[in-house]
Amino acid sequence: MLEQSLPQDRDDKGAAVPAGRAARLFRFGGIASGIAAGVAAEGLRAVVQGKRPDMTQLLLTPANTLRLTEGLSHLRGAALKLGQMLSMDAGVILPDELAAILARMRDDARHMPPKQVQSVLNAEWGQGWHSRFARFDVRPFAAASIGQVHRAILPDGRDLAIKVQYPGVRASIDSDAENMAMLLRLPGVLPRKMDVAPLLAEAKRQLHAEADYLAEARHLTRFSALLADSDRFVVPTLHPELSTAQVLAMSYVQSVPLESLVNAPQEVRDQAARLLIDLVLRELFVFGAMQTDPNLANYRYQPDSGRIVLLDFGAVQLVDPSLAADFRDLLRVALDGGAEATRTAMLRIGYFADDTTPQHKDLIQSMFTLAMAPLRQDTPFDFGSSGLLDRLRRMGLAIGSERDLAHVPPAATLFLHRKIGGMYLMAAKLRARIALRPMVEAYR
Repeated sequence: MLEQSLPQDRDDKGAAVPAGRAARLFRFGGIASGIAAGVAAEGLRAVVQGKRPDMTQLLLTPANTLRLTEGLSHLRGAALKLGQMLSMDAGVILPDELAAILARMRDDARHMPPKQVQSVLNAEWGQGWHSRFARFDVRPFAAASIGQVHRAILPDGRDLAIKVQYPGVRASIDSDAENMAMLLRLPGVLPRKMDVAPLLAEAKRQLHAEADYLAEARHLTRFSALLADSDRFVVPTLHPELSTAQVLAMSYVQSVPLESLVNAPQEVRDQAARLLIDLVLRELFVFGAMQTDPNLANYRYQPDSGRIVLLDFGAVQLVDPSLAADFRDLLRVALDGGAEATRTAMLRIGYFADDTTPQHKDLIQSMFTLAMAPLRQDTPFDFGSSGLLDRLRRMGLAIGSERDLAHVPPAATLFLHRKIGGMYLMAAKLRARIALRPMVEAYR
């Protein structure tokens, strides 16, 4: 996720990132022991009051919320990134309380102090790198889980955005992810029989890819070429001479947050949401590659041109042609087909398995059918006034509360849904009104 902007009153939140594996393990151990102590204390208090303790409620107290968010925000890296990824879940896997805790971490951006930035750049660019710039701002203008972004001016006047990775992030991905998995395996957090190992394995794979800034540079170049003729989107230009596996240099694009459009005229909001929704369809059915991180900070807007600026290509996933074909079939039957055809298409994609109980299949299919309702109407769907998102969330929580639910959809499907869900939230925030069926019909 790129990189939440740092508000002026948050500039004092710089903190050195624990870089060594032992230091990170010690820090995580402190988080875990603090949570365990909190659970024990709250459980004892409940027993004394004559109440029957509920493990989920004991885990997710305000005090434990603070311990988790503060601890992971200080660690940053894969632990924080995995928490952010999980917080985008629509409630099918995580309890509502835990999803809310993890969601808080998306807004808790801390940055490295200048001395640590200097150390990282000395290692990547060598001593005396300052001479390559007319100006380099050591205070970042944005920070997130894996890196932070600085503004710099070259001697020839070119304006750059320099993304600098936190030290130790790549080496700690596997151990951080396993430490996060311990939380998910605590009693009361997930359904008893649910195996999240495949999801964690895919999360690790994605995190390793995101931590490779040279790979992100290739994705940035790829999307620049795919959208080169577009008059609706802007992609920053890669500056390869300064880019390494842990530093990504690109042009700085003047723009405003997409969220600044919330009070813009209706047609402006509709157009922005329509463009981003259509981009998802093109990524899935045309490009064969999708940027799967839907955080709004990854999208900005140029008021003068009306163009949308696309940022952060670390989370790009290649879309297997067979998966795209399966989703095309699913869209087709969702628009026109019956319940049985829809169930067959959902089974093929992996929403449930052959051995999933009929009850759980019915629950999941009913949620899918409800989610498809806006696509089946020819008139514009009002994202701002619809209660559909709340209804879907309640259904998702009901499915997630089924303690015997064991099936987890394939990771590729979950990441794709993460992007689709994020686009729905974006359109809802902009209060957009869009006729979705004609857009989908174009890709049948």
